[in-house]
Amino acid sequence: MELLGLDRAELIAVCKQLGQPAFRGRQIADWLYKKAARSIAEMTNLPAAMREELGRVTTLSRVEIVTASKAPDGTTKYLLKLADGETIESVLLPYADRVSVCVSTQVGCPAGCLFCATARCGFVRNLTAGEIVDQVLTLNAELGPDATSGPHSVGQRVTHVVFMGMGEPLMNFDNVVKAVHLLNNEVGIGMRRITVSTVGIPAAIRRLAELDLQLTLAVSLHAPDDALRRRLIPISAGYSLDELIQTCREYANFTGRRITFEYLLLAGVNDSPAQAAALAKLLRRMLCNVNLIPFNEVGGVPYKRPPRGSIAAFRSVLEKAGIEVTQRMERGHSIAAACGQLRRRQASA
Repeated sequence: MELLGLDRAELIAVCKQLGQPAFRGRQIADWLYKKAARSIAEMTNLPAAMREELGRVTTLSRVEIVTASKAPDGTTKYLLKLADGETIESVLLPYADRVSVCVSTQVGCPAGCLFCATARCGFVRNLTAGEIVDQVLTLNAELGPDATSGPHSVGQRVTHVVFMGMGEPLMNFDNVVKAVHLLNNEVGIGMRRITVSTVGIPAAIRRLAELDLQLTLAVSLHAPDDALRRRLIPISAGYSLDELIQTCREYANFTGRRITFEYLLLAGVNDSPAQAAALAKLLRRMLCNVNLIPFNEVGGVPYKRPPRGSIAAFRSVLEKAGIEVTQRMERGHSIAAACGQLRRRQASA
C-alpha cells in the first residue's frame, strides 16, 4: 500500500489496523503533506517499532528530479522520474503575488492534439493521486527549506495549482478529484486556487458539476467549429461542439463558477476575425471568459505563432462582442515550457 495519496481518514484507518491510536494517522498525514517526508524513517515522532512495521506493510514513493531548466523570468521546468522509471513534467511559475505549479495527470496523453508535444509522446498510463500531489510537494520544497510548513509570505511557497501539464485530467477523473481534495484538505491550498484544464469531455464535465467543487474549470476550445476542432483535437470527434458548449452552460449555471475557455492561436489556422466572431457567437450570454494563448512553437509541429496584429484583432472582435478576454503571460520560451517538450528531448537523448 502506497502512503502518499491516502487522506487523513485513510491513514487513521491504516494505523487502527496496526493497533495504533488515531492520532498516529494524523501525525503521518502531517509528515506526508506538511513536511513532505521522503521516507518513513523521517517520521521521528512515531515509535521506532511502528515505523518498522509501517515500512513492512506500506511504501512511500517520491518522485525524483531528473533535470531542471530555469528561464530568465524564473519559470522552472522539471523532468521528474516516477517509481516505475517513467518520466513526467511539472513547471514552477513564480509571479509577484503568487507561486503556481503546473502538474501532469498522465504519462503522455491520449487526446492526440496535433499542436501538442505531449501527444507525440503517446499515452502510457494514468498517474495516481499521490503522484499528482507529489509534484506540488517536490516543487514546493525547491523554493527553500521553509516552503513546506508553517505560515509564509507569498513567494516562499506554492499558492496555486493548475492541472495543465501532460495528460487529459478528466480522463483520469477519480485520481484527479482525489488529488484536488488532498491539495485542498491536506496540503492547504485553497480550492479556488486550483484550476483543472480539459479538452472538454461532456460526460466528465457533468460528473464534475455534480461534485460542485469551488475550483476553476478551463476548457480548451481552439476552434469555433466542429470541422476544425476535430482536426486539431482528434478526441473531440466523439461529440459535437454544440454538446460541449451546452454542457459548459449547464456547468456554469449549476455551480455558479465562471468557466475559462482556452483558445490557442495558430497563425492562418484559427486566428481570423471571422473565427473570432464565430467564437463570440458560440459563447454569448455564458458565465465565462476567454484566455488567448499565442502558440508556443514546438519542433516538428507545422504551426506558427500569429503576428501581434492578428492577435490584437482577434481579441478586439471578442471584446466588442462583450466577451471578457485575457491573454496568457508569455513564460518559459527559452526552456521549452510547452507540455512534453522536455520529456521528448530527454527521450531523444
